[in-house]
Amino acid sequence: MSTFAGIPPEAFGFYAQLEENNNRDWWQEHKATYEEAVKQPLTALLAELEPEFGPAKLFRPNRDIRFSLDKSPYKTAQGAFAARQEGVGFYLQINADGLLIGGGYHSHTPAQLSRFRSAVDASASGSALQDIVDAVAGAGFAIEGEKLKTVPRGFAKDHPRADLLKHKSLSAGVEVGQPEWVSTPDAKAGIAERWRKLRPLVEWVGRYAAP
Repeated sequence: MSTFAGIPPEAFGFYAQLEENNNRDWWQEHKATYEEAVKQPLTALLAELEPEFGPAKLFRPNRDIRFSLDKSPYKTAQGAFAARQEGVGFYLQINADGLLIGGGYHSHTPAQLSRFRSAVDASASGSALQDIVDAVAGAGFAIEGEKLKTVPRGFAKDHPRADLLKHKSLSAGVEVGQPEWVSTPDAKAGIAERWRKLRPLVEWVGRYAAP
């Protein structure tokens, strides 16, 4: 396993070009760039972060186009997910714009959603989540996730945590772009620092909303 040395600028350039040339011939011609500038650095990075955040997987570069009107064969971003539990964990993505760092949960079965709403509704666990979300937002992360337009049935419209009750999934992310440190070994520390800020959110949803 190679030592992580940074995410090279060629990785972001690769996705900028892929957006203009999303076809198999172009990909085959530039596959070596994908392997050397995208896959290898991220694989090394995730291996070095594993002792603290757990094993992570890189998503496949191919799109599933079976049910899509868009038949472009490749994803225009490379994502990776360090799962604490199914659907819950820390996220990393690179694309033409740069680096995105996030965490939370994205899958929701009916039972999971019911547990999540009950925990948001309950005074102790719900207040704890509100404090976590406020701190994460204050640290510069965007609070994201699939949301209803209105408070779900069975809960007061003026509930003190009405906005959180609207969430069907809950995550937070920050687009850091391409600062100089991204292409150096310091990227490992920069990513770890942000994942640590997201850890309370990941642990809360893991405790109350995971399968």
